[in-house]
Amino acid sequence: MLIRYGYEITLNCQQPTALVCLLSVHEDRAADIRAPETVLTTPQVATSTYLDLFGNRCLRLVAPAGDLTIWGDATIEDDGRLDGLFPDAREMPVPELPDACLTYLMGSRYCETDRLSQTAWDLFGTLAPGWGRVQAICDFVHNHIRFDYMQARSTRSAFETYHERVGVCRDFAHLAVAFCRCLNIPARYVNGHLGDIGVPVVDPMDFSAWIEVFLDGAWHTFDPRNNVRRIGRIVVARGRDAADIPLVNSFGPHVLKSFRVWTYEVPGVPPV
Repeated sequence: MLIRYGYEITLNCQQPTALVCLLSVHEDRAADIRAPETVLTTPQVATSTYLDLFGNRCLRLVAPAGDLTIWGDATIEDDGRLDGLFPDAREMPVPELPDACLTYLMGSRYCETDRLSQTAWDLFGTLAPGWGRVQAICDFVHNHIRFDYMQARSTRSAFETYHERVGVCRDFAHLAVAFCRCLNIPARYVNGHLGDIGVPVVDPMDFSAWIEVFLDGAWHTFDPRNNVRRIGRIVVARGRDAADIPLVNSFGPHVLKSFRVWTYEVPGVPPV
């Protein structure tokens, strides 16, 4: 299938302000792009891109004083399959993990493994290691937290989410990531597009957060917020937690004036 995705974000800055934005599809999906991403700014400003330490494509620019709108749109080909299911995937002992995975065992800004370790072992320590234990973590997080946009808070950590029992998709992801790491299972935070393909439409659309967990030598997708296998995930960025991959990182104060996201299947168009 073909999926069209994009965004329109308007910011207001009191003075010229440097920005780094993580809004483009991740490099590992570059071969699937069918209509290359078009990025426009209003007013027009100079932009450049680079890859960060996690392999995410970053847009760099300076917002002028006043309003700035960043608009992007592209079309990607997707296999149309549900998220993978590998119930026999095993956890790997830490000495067997690739070096690159070790970063995703450590505590981070929003995933305080030191404060959640005992809780994680109390809740999940007796479960059989492997895919089933990770799914049990996602089941717990999904049922433990009440989703509420009105209760969103950019500073809420996994430890706070566990005790407050409310949050948005990033909070679900942070708590699940923290629990996995406490059990010596590498886990990373993912931000991206997830359209309402194959499920009831929910408006307004937004960027989504989910997690990837390293089992049996590969990274696998889990989604503690929705907790069902979905079609058409489009990864934008991966990191230790949301601090690594903010949609917009501003080096000065700004006000978000408007925010619009779209992700939908292109009807009646066969893949190339």
